[in-house]
Amino acid sequence: MEGGNSPSLQLQQLPLATAAVSVQPHTDSFSYKENLIGALLAIFGHLVSSIALNLQKYSHIRLAGSKDPRAYFKTKTWWSGLLLLVLGELGVFSSYAFAPLSLIVPLSAVSVVASAIIGIIFIKEKWKPKEFLRRYVLSFVGCGLAVVGTYLLVTFGPNSHERMTAENITRHLVSWPFLLYMLVEIVVFCLLLYFYKERNANYIVIILLLVALLGSMTVVTVKAVAGMILVSIQGALQLDSPIFYIMLVCMIATAIYQAAFLAQASQLYDSAQISSIGYILSTTAAISAGATFYLDFMGEDVLHICMFALGCLVAFLGVFLITRNRKKPVPFEPYISMDAMPGMQNMHDKGIAVQPDLKASFSYGALENNDSMPEIYTPATLPIVQEQHGSKGVSAPPYRVLEHSKKE
Repeated sequence: MEGGNSPSLQLQQLPLATAAVSVQPHTDSFSYKENLIGALLAIFGHLVSSIALNLQKYSHIRLAGSKDPRAYFKTKTWWSGLLLLVLGELGVFSSYAFAPLSLIVPLSAVSVVASAIIGIIFIKEKWKPKEFLRRYVLSFVGCGLAVVGTYLLVTFGPNSHERMTAENITRHLVSWPFLLYMLVEIVVFCLLLYFYKERNANYIVIILLLVALLGSMTVVTVKAVAGMILVSIQGALQLDSPIFYIMLVCMIATAIYQAAFLAQASQLYDSAQISSIGYILSTTAAISAGATFYLDFMGEDVLHICMFALGCLVAFLGVFLITRNRKKPVPFEPYISMDAMPGMQNMHDKGIAVQPDLKASFSYGALENNDSMPEIYTPATLPIVQEQHGSKGVSAPPYRVLEHSKKE
């Protein structure tokens, strides 16, 4: 009896054991497939967004250099750029639903590489091969390093996957590592905001740190919203949960304030510095937030973590070299001669010189009294050439000729 029952028991248990062994490899292959889908979506989104922004920039430049009276939003080029921009942002947004947060965020280096390549291809200057290689060697090296860093990020990225259900997101939201991280981030953000607003510390690092801290919360909420939408599409509705709308409101609010600080930084500093320093700070803060909230590196071995960190450093160096080679814009101060404008002869009769305004940029001119200004800051006054108005028999109104009273 026992001998007859044992083979049947073994036959019944054999398929179960086989199934148990085959579950783990299937899960691993599926998770790597999700990583690849998310990475490809992110690369595609950043590439399309970079092309879209360059198209819109080309539309503005083309209108500025022509006599076309149309507004920029009435051109097909600008609308094509806008549609491509929406498509690219949808691709990046969708990528967060498939791959871990720490893998998607560093892939924004693709947009910097694409912008550099597009700028080199569509350059308008005449150049010789030797001058071209010497001038853009840093860009070529930076693009190569960024590509190598992107490859390392995709290959050794974290492989943690979790269904973005309302229950899982709520559990992560009230976990003590994330609460501690949020406490530290709020304290640091308040200190930076105090120095920026009250102490007028308009340093680029301070402004971009504010952007990075806000951006870390933006990507955390973006992954939650995108993941819950994907789970809802797959059949398990998550859009009726309050946590979905909490994450959606936080995503919109942090994105708006992040854009506001970026606009203030762009008014004070060069776009190349903002691109390189902002990429490094934002990526570091976002990876830290993803590792704390979603536990991206939980269960990863030391080799994969070290290679992922090496990929980040290589991508950082590549972006820095690409942006360092960009030309710095030369500030232009327009000056319009106002001596030919109607009514200027009355001003000259009173002894007031018309000079550019020294207190503000991009001004057409202002009235300045040379006697009340220091000698070093006093601009030279130009003599007024008397012109004949009307017929030959009618004398023109007298003009007062201003002479230089101070040595330059």
